[in-house]
Amino acid sequence: MSHHVAMAQSDMPTMRSRRLGNELKRLRVERGFKVQDIADKLQCGQPKVSQIENGKRGIRPLDLTVLLEFYGIDDEAYIASIRRLAKEIHKVDWWSSQGPLLHDTLRDYLTLEADSELIREYDPSVIPGLLQTEAYMSQIFATRHPADKVVQLVKTRMKRKELLDSHLDFRLRTIIDAPVLHRISGSSAVAREQLEHLLAMDGRPNINIQILPLDASIPAEQYAPFTLFSLRGEPSIDVTWLEHVTGGTLLEQRTDVQAYARVWDEFTAAALSPSASRQYIRDRIKDSGS
Repeated sequence: MSHHVAMAQSDMPTMRSRRLGNELKRLRVERGFKVQDIADKLQCGQPKVSQIENGKRGIRPLDLTVLLEFYGIDDEAYIASIRRLAKEIHKVDWWSSQGPLLHDTLRDYLTLEADSELIREYDPSVIPGLLQTEAYMSQIFATRHPADKVVQLVKTRMKRKELLDSHLDFRLRTIIDAPVLHRISGSSAVAREQLEHLLAMDGRPNINIQILPLDASIPAEQYAPFTLFSLRGEPSIDVTWLEHVTGGTLLEQRTDVQAYARVWDEFTAAALSPSASRQYIRDRIKDSGS
């Protein structure tokens, strides 16, 4: 069951309201209209239009219908997609109740994750979050956060993993740098459990894991962790998330996203095939001992 509430303007902008605003602004600019033109059409002031396009407020269903007709949009799939997005900016997600325990950057990431039909993720330092065991993620968080916060972070990440089961149309593709599998922190039992979990997850039809070998002909060390999100909708929208020490940066410009899509393709070509990657993981399990 989903729950919706009337979101206060002070709660915006959110990731979804920014996406909606950016799309409505794109439609307006491409057709050569000024903000005042839209204000006249909606019989409102310019500030309201600007707030909608900046993601600082939602848009009424009737106003959205008027705009789409004004812009000459007749693609039914696209109309349904943008209407769904307009409705979902008021959606109360499971992490909404976490309060200040989750910072805004993480909330944005969780929204992108939940709204995606395909995620392509590369991280040169750790196992991707959705594929981590509880013991492994506890070790990772313990090196970066105080003990009282580790428990909450682990609970949040374990909750995120439910995404792998909840959407039949959700797909996850990951490229793991080979050294990551050789430096799993904690006991040998933690390492073995994590490796076996990777192998089990790779057996799912919606999950693909490739290992980037040590001798890969690509300067992987030059790239920080990045994730390509293909967001549900008609058409699907791709964005790129760059992770860094203090948080994350979202890239939405087409040229930026395409650049990282090309990097992803290069990594995919340089990585071991899916079957060879599974064998690599099996070999690491053997090496990890009993």
